[in-house]
Amino acid sequence: MGRMITFSRPDGGECAAYRADAGTPGAPGVVVVQEWWGLNDQIRGVADRLAAAGYDALVPDLYRGKVTLDAAEAAHLMEGLDFVGAARQDLRGAARALKHDHERVAVMGFCMGGALAILAGVHVPELDAVISWYGVPPEHATDARAIKVPVQGHFALEDEYFPLLMVDALEKRLMEAGVEHEFHRYDARHAFGNETGPNYDPDATRRAWERSLSFLDRRLKRAG
Repeated sequence: MGRMITFSRPDGGECAAYRADAGTPGAPGVVVVQEWWGLNDQIRGVADRLAAAGYDALVPDLYRGKVTLDAAEAAHLMEGLDFVGAARQDLRGAARALKHDHERVAVMGFCMGGALAILAGVHVPELDAVISWYGVPPEHATDARAIKVPVQGHFALEDEYFPLLMVDALEKRLMEAGVEHEFHRYDARHAFGNETGPNYDPDATRRAWERSLSFLDRRLKRAG
């Protein structure tokens, strides 16, 4: 359904990305942010699903072609990523590319990408909405006061990577900053929405997708 393209970053560099289009004139855009595995078939499937739901989706290749199935290598790749730099350059470049011919654009990220989606809310003024699936950025890098758009979060009650204390602290910062937000918590484990992983939970995934698409519909399709 989709294809590989390149887009320009704010610094003049280029970033490859997977693009899946809805094929509907005037469709809103969604920047999709990968898990720590890289730009693999699973995250391409997320973009395809969004396209089928009526959104033009763009997935930046944050690892520049590197993909892995090994958790240790994924952790190494993630640790080598400049999160703030990726938000300011790759994600902002992707948002700008979509914004060029889309009136409204959201960002939706998973795991590592969920944390980056929140950071994009801080550093990417072109966005109109943010969705994070089980990802929380470092507190020192997240000035919630800079987020001017609605935020939706989907988190697992049994998450060893992003425990509820981190989720609660993020929600408190958003509340104190006056950021419109809605957080949903599921009786599941980390990465419950990845159908290729050991923690996949079909029921939690179904509910999170329903809520995500409803949120996108309200914020992008029906807004203004």
